Amino acid sequence: MRIVFMGTPTFAVPSLRTLIEEGYNVVAVVSQPDRPKGRKKVLTPPPVKEAALELGLPVIQPERMRSEEAVAEVASYNPDLIITAAYGQILPKAVLDLPKFGCINVHGSLLPRYRGGAPIQRSIINGESETGVTIMYMAIGLDTGDMLSRVALPITDEDNSGTMFEKLSLAGAQLLKETLPPLLAGELPAVAQNEDEATYASNLTREDERIDWTQSARSIFNQVRGLSPMAGAFTYLNNEPFKIWACKPLSAHADATTVGTIIAASSEGITVQTGDGQLLLTQVQPAGKRMMDVADWLQGARAIIGVELVSAVQE
Repeated sequence: MRIVFMGTPTFAVPSLRTLIEEGYNVVAVVSQPDRPKGRKKVLTPPPVKEAALELGLPVIQPERMRSEEAVAEVASYNPDLIITAAYGQILPKAVLDLPKFGCINVHGSLLPRYRGGAPIQRSIINGESETGVTIMYMAIGLDTGDMLSRVALPITDEDNSGTMFEKLSLAGAQLLKETLPPLLAGELPAVAQNEDEATYASNLTREDERIDWTQSARSIFNQVRGLSPMAGAFTYLNNEPFKIWACKPLSAHADATTVGTIIAASSEGITVQTGDGQLLLTQVQPAGKRMMDVADWLQGARAIIGVELVSAVQE
């Protein structure tokens, strides 16, 4: 059994390591190209590449998986099975048709809900109480293939995208471990997805990060934790970007204060009026500074009671 594994971020690393630990013959690993990272734009390999090199596996990094050269290089490894986990590119039919056991994907949602590139973040932003991992056959459509196995995990108020990525990556690796033996033995039936239940989790944009203070405290709380610790949600304070990394909703009661207005500040956090209820900001990042607890920021901040946080720079 010759397996080609495709993945890029940290989410995919436990699945790759599990394959090796279980004794599967991973003949090559495909990952996205190295990218500039950080303020100094240092060219940095993706986590899956680092893990693969540590494990002594050959790595392929095509810029475009759809190119003839990339397809030919993958074909040269004569794979019996291709396994993907958060690879980041759609595979062309020429690749999908290569392995006799097909191509399977470890996807971070309970399909058919949240197909697409940002299922974990979107699940949290939308206030879901549950998500999970689905392993399915890959098809031409976006996460439309028949399902082989699923596992569900709760999303708690203490979770953000970072904690859920970690939980789901480990759950996906365990599910892969349990799925492969019956799959390869021809004993695991595939189940078609219900198209009527399908929803999509499109990649996040800058607008998804912008806070609209007319929304409820609960909605903004979900947005902040859905974007943390990756991009972060932002607003503007005194016409400068002001990121919010952690917060919690307070009791939802009516208040005549203008939405977005800071109505209290203490070592516990900054209280902001929203369209429905109040939000306690506990971890922030002022423009040009590092992420910090509100108590640390308040030590050097100007008087902020009554200051309005806004969704756009005011002319």
